[in-house]
Amino acid sequence: MLTEVLVALLVGGLLYFLVQRSRTQVLRTEDGWWGAGAPPDGGEDITIHPFTVSTSAEELEDLYRRIDQTRPVPSLEDSHFTYGFNSQCLHTVLSYWRNGFDWRRQVDRLNQYPHFKTTIEGIDIHYLHVKPKTVPEGSTALPLIMVHGWPGSFYEFYGLIPLLTEPSDPSHLVFEVVCPSIPGYGFSEAPHKKGFDSVCAAHIFHKLMKRLGFQQFYAHGGDWGWLVTTNMAQLEPRSVRGLHVNFAPPSNPGLPMTLSIMLGRRFPKLFGFTDLDIERLFPCMDKLVVESIKESGYMHIQATKPDTMANPSPPSGRGLNDSPAGLAAYILEKFSTWTSRDFRDLEDGGLTRKFSLDDLLTNVMIYWTSGCIVSSMRFYKENFGKGLYAPHSKIPVDVPTGFACFPNELMHTPKLWLKQKYRNLVTFTPMARGGHFAAMEEPQLMAEDIQNFTKIVEKHRAV
Repeated sequence: MLTEVLVALLVGGLLYFLVQRSRTQVLRTEDGWWGAGAPPDGGEDITIHPFTVSTSAEELEDLYRRIDQTRPVPSLEDSHFTYGFNSQCLHTVLSYWRNGFDWRRQVDRLNQYPHFKTTIEGIDIHYLHVKPKTVPEGSTALPLIMVHGWPGSFYEFYGLIPLLTEPSDPSHLVFEVVCPSIPGYGFSEAPHKKGFDSVCAAHIFHKLMKRLGFQQFYAHGGDWGWLVTTNMAQLEPRSVRGLHVNFAPPSNPGLPMTLSIMLGRRFPKLFGFTDLDIERLFPCMDKLVVESIKESGYMHIQATKPDTMANPSPPSGRGLNDSPAGLAAYILEKFSTWTSRDFRDLEDGGLTRKFSLDDLLTNVMIYWTSGCIVSSMRFYKENFGKGLYAPHSKIPVDVPTGFACFPNELMHTPKLWLKQKYRNLVTFTPMARGGHFAAMEEPQLMAEDIQNFTKIVEKHRAV
């Protein structure tokens, strides 16, 4: 009886799979206007302006004054990071931020790559544009757009950029890299109107790449960058030569995924499950439900009432936009737990096991100096506010795709699940180590996987 049920389910799943694959769907969108007020008469200014990150004595004095006024809240004994950011660790971070961190030096580091701004659909878009110093004779640099997520920034890619633009191996491909800030993040202007979601960001980034002269290019993304670049592939598949991602939670679970959850632990080979898949997925209640609930409280807040949490709240003014201590705790807690769940059991959250405090605080300072925490959180409401089944969630991706599967990623995605969405999966690489902020944590591994994926795609294109 069990055999007959399994056969029926598999046949049904196969038929469903074949029907879905035969359907050709296209993601549609229209130009928007996200600037304040109504669009001006005449065409949009397409000028590109150099941009320099800067600071001032007044900015630093204000920061130090606010850090000095922090009111600490003692953590429970032996709570480590299981209740959130540990108070003693926060004291250590704030002390270094106040007395040891050199923001001026980090500003110089940020400015080692060329920054630019240009206005698209009414808002200023900030981006890095890094061209290789040398390109092997007879070849050309491949354009690559890399998109960050939350609570990250363009700075996540600073260790990765030189590995792609100036590779040490002469057999490696050379890339010309564009790293934009998502509107509302970092130095990109925040939308002034409701409704700016991942598809809108994808549409703007297509315009950016065309404005820079790229009719075709590669794209890489993690966290929100995964969804933005996926939407780019859905909007204009002929423009995206290849898509590389390191985060891809299922957006539209179907029968194959359901069957694999029901039967995968008992029949792993039937679904192509590896030992890592079994370890990360089962038991399902603990790994997929309980863990998600533990780590998704922030998401519910940001997807519903982001402005309330981030704005100053009299009389104490401890809102994230008003308190450097609050902002650092909120952001850096993610760099702890999302790098490894085991770090929750450490007094210091394992923060400096994978990152330096200079790098972590540089990312925090991008949020602090630009005042973008409110607008960055709104991106959750704009995306989740349209429901869990937005049109793009049901549209497959036919662009050649590469997936870097890091073992400590927030949500594990087996190859079977990935192929339901990305129908032209060229590479699926189980990575040796790394978590959610993989480009920042393991830039060498990420660069190698991007190289491998792109070489395969380029070889197929040449045939």
